[in-house]
Amino acid sequence: MPQRLSIGAIAFIVLTCGLGLYFAFAAVQGPSGILRRIQIEAETAELEAQRDALRAEVSQMQNLTRRLSDDYLDLDLLDEQAREVLGLVRPDEVILR
Repeated sequence: MPQRLSIGAIAFIVLTCGLGLYFAFAAVQGPSGILRRIQIEAETAELEAQRDALRAEVSQMQNLTRRLSDDYLDLDLLDEQAREVLGLVRPDEVILR
């Protein structure tokens, strides 16, 4: 006749399996689990792309600022800005609307 497990052994097995399932679930779904790590890595990549775009924009603005400074004046850029901001035109130009 097969030997039966005692209540203590059954409780130990159930508790061990329960804890194993809990830790497996926490490793996947928990606040520092695998899925959260994947989400953080995706957010990191998105934020790095935004950072790079902002760096490019800052670099462009620094270039424009330098070109309009007193030390280095780009006359073509000054002319372009005067036309755009102030609505200036040259006497020999014709405006079409």
